[in-house]
Amino acid sequence: MHITLVDDSIPFDGYSASSRPLGGAEKAFASLPGALARLGHTVQVFNRCRWGMYIENAQWETFEGRKPLRTDVLIAFRKPALLEFVRHAGRRVFWHTGPGRMLERPAAKAMLDTHKPLLLLIAEAQARDIATKGLAAGLLPMAVRSDYLSGEPRPQNPPRAIVTTHPAHGLDWLVDLWVAKIHPRVPDAELHIHSMTLAAAAEGSAIDEALRPLAAKVMEARIHGVSVHRPQGDHLMGEALREARVHLFPGHADDMGCFTLMESQAAGCPAVIRPLGAAPERIVDGVTGYAAPDDEAFANLAAMLLTDRSVQQTMGAEARAQWKTRTWDGVAATLEGWLK
Repeated sequence: MHITLVDDSIPFDGYSASSRPLGGAEKAFASLPGALARLGHTVQVFNRCRWGMYIENAQWETFEGRKPLRTDVLIAFRKPALLEFVRHAGRRVFWHTGPGRMLERPAAKAMLDTHKPLLLLIAEAQARDIATKGLAAGLLPMAVRSDYLSGEPRPQNPPRAIVTTHPAHGLDWLVDLWVAKIHPRVPDAELHIHSMTLAAAAEGSAIDEALRPLAAKVMEARIHGVSVHRPQGDHLMGEALREARVHLFPGHADDMGCFTLMESQAAGCPAVIRPLGAAPERIVDGVTGYAAPDDEAFANLAAMLLTDRSVQQTMGAEARAQWKTRTWDGVAATLEGWLK
């Protein structure tokens, strides 16, 4: 089959995640073309990459590059309007990574009603608020890049918790909980916050006014073991996750990816989460992490994983085992089965 994938967001390509931080949705989009090519398909990718190139036998083109006149399968990523990127397509697919309710917006709904694409979802949580009348839908299994599966966990001393959440997705709550309840239980523990925005603030750069109070709070929390770090490419982020004892994940009701939670699980770092959005789908509660029902439970479970090496190692090993069997080749094979 000739398969065309199209994304209209930020500049990136299949190599980007190796050298710089990249969002989980973008990494997913970048991982699928090569896997489809390995199944023998002819794959073209159009996005905001700087120049055309071949990556894992898939042809990447700039968004303004010459589009094919016809394709067997068109996969539009995140923007329903992209379903019209190629005029003649044997099959149209819409790959949705946001909250389900976004597809009920008039413009999105009109596109879906017109083209009747196969709807690819990444979490069961999305399906709960989608009225997909007349649309075929499938839950596309997710995988992670090999950087998170390589190497062995090596938790550091003093014990380290890591957080990778967007600053607006519960980080304010987590810092308060760390200072009030977690750090007093484990006084030598450190909380490493990986955030480009907060790292910029720590270096004196201007940030959005709404986040300035949080940046000040984080700075004040340094006496409680809190530090800020710039996110890195996948290799270095994999190392950071393997060095932590627990991934603290506040969660957000609209987060349907929870991609960094998948990555920490693959790296063998158990998690404590709030059961929001798709987060509960990314762990096995009580086996690879914990879904905390309230603040007190969250603090207790975080402290336990920071101090109990036996439990931490067992859960980390289970997490790695869960994700070692999930590959992008398997994702591509699942999608291929739906397209035949």
